[in-house]
Amino acid sequence: MNEKVDFHFYAQKDKSLEKTLTVKDFLALGLGTILSTSIFTLPGIVAANYTGPSVVISFIVAAIVAGLVAMNYAEMASSLPFAGSAYSWISVVFGKFWGWIVGWALLAEYLIAVAFVAAGLSSNVQGLISPFGLKLPNSLAFPLGTNGGVVDIIAVIIVAIVTFILFLGDDKSSKVANLLVALKLIAIIVFIVVGATAIKAQNYVPFIPKPHLNANGTTFGGWGGIYAGVSTIFLSYIGFDSIASNSAEAKNPQKTMPRGIIGSLIIGTIFFILVSLVLVGMFKYTNYANNAEPVGWALRQQGHVITATVVQAIAVLGMFTALIAMMMAGSRLIYSFGRDKMLPKQVGKLNKNHLPSVALWIITIVGIVMGGIFPFTFLAQLISSGTLIAFMFVSLAMYPLRKREGKDLPMAPFRAPFYPVFPALGFLGSLAIFWGLDIEAKTYSVVWFIIGVIIYFVYGIKHSHAPIPDEKDAETEQEVK
Repeated sequence: MNEKVDFHFYAQKDKSLEKTLTVKDFLALGLGTILSTSIFTLPGIVAANYTGPSVVISFIVAAIVAGLVAMNYAEMASSLPFAGSAYSWISVVFGKFWGWIVGWALLAEYLIAVAFVAAGLSSNVQGLISPFGLKLPNSLAFPLGTNGGVVDIIAVIIVAIVTFILFLGDDKSSKVANLLVALKLIAIIVFIVVGATAIKAQNYVPFIPKPHLNANGTTFGGWGGIYAGVSTIFLSYIGFDSIASNSAEAKNPQKTMPRGIIGSLIIGTIFFILVSLVLVGMFKYTNYANNAEPVGWALRQQGHVITATVVQAIAVLGMFTALIAMMMAGSRLIYSFGRDKMLPKQVGKLNKNHLPSVALWIITIVGIVMGGIFPFTFLAQLISSGTLIAFMFVSLAMYPLRKREGKDLPMAPFRAPFYPVFPALGFLGSLAIFWGLDIEAKTYSVVWFIIGVIIYFVYGIKHSHAPIPDEKDAETEQEVK
């Protein structure tokens, strides 16, 4: 029921995927995801709802936990460079059942993240065109049940555009991503430089507000507020996971994966800290409550209307990189399910351009439905849970991985430092953040996992198998249509 998958099985199955991605491409994918909708939205929202100016501390704590896990991801990816990242790794190390549980958690992350980024991008587009007197009717501007909305049409169009880019192939889509990341970094730097001129020291006082309960019962201020902030913003650091999902398409993955994973996390953290400091310094944090585009709003309120327009225009383009990265990663995970027959085998087929076309269509359709219908704040609450579950499993998997490296598994060229302490700290840190998620996020996570377990026992366990490396099974070999 829970047999471990042979390393060579995945190596053979993924050989048809083209090896085109370099360190530069992975840095672009990682930064494109980390510095996505989150950096233009969450610093203001979290400051208003939980932390006040100490939102900076929340980002630092979240980055430390993410950094501990990133070390584990880097070693895993350099030893086991397979599509599906944690799903495939756990299947090799712990067995197919636990691999499916982790993969199912990651699938929730990617599906919701695509919708979340599309919804946030839509809010910024609407903020960008509003100074010109352009306004969509509420029925097309908001998701179902919000301000009279029926469907967020901009979110739907955005997901469709990204799908078109991805069907051009990894090489072309990564070039687009690299260009857009460069533009987005310019937009962030412009905001930091211009916004820094409007900082007022009194907006940082008190840096850690006195704790009290919000109207909805959540904690604001004090270390409890900082802890709540960490759980909310942890979704900002999921970029390195999307890198790992594409490791089967990396050139020299033993070097490119660790550099891409760790490099994108370090650079992303620096920018999050700077943007948070500038944003809460420009205006008192209470001004950012329920504001889905605080960066553009803050610049406009300071009289920098043209700068705000330019920054938001570039930011909107740059946010496409997050969608490219998340949809690439999500489609590779879904492809992996089909590859292993955990889902129908057609899901794991490649088209004539060596792309997982069926998996791409699946994530496109789900992203369009969720991004167009579900509210932005609702989506934000649900992303972190799947990520954190995967992080805990990967941290624990470091121990059996080390025992098998150089024996029945390849020796990882990158070795996570301070073993065995760091993997334990990565697990405990992820568990602590997961515990801090609100009850709604935990409840939906339980429902999602019940569905996943049912699928495994009804379909996956009957159809999947892990043949020996030289087994000739036409149904399980990668086919090019």
